[in-house]
Amino acid sequence: MRKTQVAILGATGMIGQRFIEMLEDHPLFSIEGLYASERSEGKKLADVLKVRDYEFKEETLGLEIRNTNPKDIAKRARVAFVGLPSDVAGPVETELAANGAAVFSNAGAHRMDPEVPILIPEVNPEHLMSVRGQSTFSNGGFIVTNANCSTTGAALPLHPINEKFRLKEVFISTYQALSGAGYPGVPSLDALGNVVPYIGGEEEKMELELGKILGSYENRTFTPAGFRTYANCARVPVIDGHLESVILRTEDEASAEDIIRVMEDFRGEPQKRKLPSAPFQPIIVRRENNRPQPAIDVFAGGAGRAKGMAATVGRVRKKDDCIKMFLLSHNTLRGGAGGSVLNAELAQSKGLL
Repeated sequence: MRKTQVAILGATGMIGQRFIEMLEDHPLFSIEGLYASERSEGKKLADVLKVRDYEFKEETLGLEIRNTNPKDIAKRARVAFVGLPSDVAGPVETELAANGAAVFSNAGAHRMDPEVPILIPEVNPEHLMSVRGQSTFSNGGFIVTNANCSTTGAALPLHPINEKFRLKEVFISTYQALSGAGYPGVPSLDALGNVVPYIGGEEEKMELELGKILGSYENRTFTPAGFRTYANCARVPVIDGHLESVILRTEDEASAEDIIRVMEDFRGEPQKRKLPSAPFQPIIVRRENNRPQPAIDVFAGGAGRAKGMAATVGRVRKKDDCIKMFLLSHNTLRGGAGGSVLNAELAQSKGLL
């Protein structure tokens, strides 16, 4: 089968290089080119390497970075994976789509646009069809975003709970890894031995995005889910892995074992379609009283492309009418580049590419 040509934008950053990791030797996609700002033009990937837990092939390390020119990129590649900062990504993504490229973005610039889905394939695969309403779709161009990294980790287990027991209220406190701030991220003197109880815009993103993701899409309109979300977000001195404390209330009665069972039994469309980057079990529930932990569980999901693509949940218990639990997800894999790659795999399987 002929592979789809893809471009990676933001190749000098952490998310951009996670895209390269996920797409190296991919069974459906072939890397057409790496792109970044003009100041990085001509450098090799090896010159700007930031990912430290993956060994790239020599030929990949030798790939040369080009200047980002959306019109030229759209001529060369059918798909553009975007790992650019949101303030830069917005107009670039608009131009890419206008020139016929399918854009799969990690940036937040277009997440709340009325015809742009925030896609998590296990959670809301039906939202992908909203791209048909985008003005550029007739030309082959469209934009699909993934969620904020902390939102993704929360949405995976909340979805089956909401489907079965109807969420009423969700209270989330996050302990977010340094890599979520990009590279080089938080200054070491601010991070070491410290917790920073503020991440600009993060709480608002979580509260808005969960509503859109777990809501419905009908008659070309997104309708937010009916439950209320309250978020507190903090940065902690962990390299990778967003840990989240979740307290929730449901409309329908549910025990802790009921909640555990619905999460463990859950399989989504990526699992049914056996997409290359999909973990066999998207939600892993740990029974130990001291799990999940970033140092142990951040790469949950399996071997190969599924590594780091599952959410791990632990300490599920009930008090009064509330369910309490912790969850963990890899912020630059499942919550970043891996999420966008899985989105593109779903789009490919549905004939959109």
